[in-house]
Amino acid sequence: MIIALTGTPGTGKTSIASILNKKYEIETVHIHSFAKQEDIIEDFDVKRKSDIIDIEILNDKIIKNVNQDSLIVLDGHLSHLLSCPSKVIILRCNPLILETRLKAKEWNKEKIRENIEAEILDLIETEAVELHSMDNVVEIDTSNYSINEIAKIIYELVTSNFLDKAKYSPGTIDWSEMLLKDEFSWMVD
Repeated sequence: MIIALTGTPGTGKTSIASILNKKYEIETVHIHSFAKQEDIIEDFDVKRKSDIIDIEILNDKIIKNVNQDSLIVLDGHLSHLLSCPSKVIILRCNPLILETRLKAKEWNKEKIRENIEAEILDLIETEAVELHSMDNVVEIDTSNYSINEIAKIIYELVTSNFLDKAKYSPGTIDWSEMLLKDEFSWMVD
């Protein structure tokens, strides 16, 4: 079973994937590293300071190079855009906490704004549900849990074949009211 572990940058994907790999011995593939290794970086977005990856080629390469019968977690904010995962786990985070995390990464104001807006507007959730259906998508709020606690929740979901997925149904997390508040430093010009 291939599982996409996705979410807005800063929600904890890579840290949690590392725990899933080390503690729970689940094979993980970091999408960006895989794309570099397979030489499928198309270009560089100077404004966002990020690589541009061709999703179709990435999907084909993963299907070709990853054992579809093994339990594998694809770690990356693009993983939900691939057709190969059978399940999608979206990590969510309170936008105020997310802002703090992205500032700690020393991201520029515009990139922080873009990612917080994506989180508030459920962008990744919307894309994942469109591509994979509600039945194959779960979302977990990482705001008040440690990465070890989230990794354990994911491990239990995966090993139970997503038996308790109703608790994590898409649409249960809603940050949209935050658009009306003036709590974000990036909103002040």
